[in-house]
Amino acid sequence: MTGMNDRVREAVKLAMKERDMSQGKLAARLDVERPSVTRLLSGTSGKVPELWQKILDELGLELIAVPKKEN
Repeated sequence: MTGMNDRVREAVKLAMKERDMSQGKLAARLDVERPSVTRLLSGTSGKVPELWQKILDELGLELIAVPKKEN
């Protein structure tokens, strides 16, 4: 059940690359330590809870990361 987690993680990495944003810069903007961002992006933490994954699978849905629409 890591497919969704992997896709979200890759979308975040791509968005960071497009913005020339390092893990350190992202961590500073979020006011967290860099290792926290590293763990999230490496997949060692920050996974979507299994029950949510099961619900989404049952309903034929997936969690995706898309750019925000500007107001």
